[in-house]
Amino acid sequence: MTMNLRPGVVTADTEYGMALLDQSSGEYYTLNPTAALIVRTLLEGTSTEQAVTALTETYDVSAEQVEEDIARILEELRAARLLTA
Repeated sequence: MTMNLRPGVVTADTEYGMALLDQSSGEYYTLNPTAALIVRTLLEGTSTEQAVTALTETYDVSAEQVEEDIARILEELRAARLLTA
């Protein structure tokens, strides 16, 4: 699955993870390091399976938990209208 941010949404790495800025509304969203790694990985065009592997190699967490985290983060980004269709 390729994830794309909506035009006008920019990212910035922060000391605590990542920030997403919606330039059209001026709203910004902060992501913790785990969510930031998920977003970075998916923005690079990797598959969900590759993202799961990257996170399970980085953190001591099960693949099932990572899959749940990815689904939740994607749901939240869609709800905030930060992603393209």
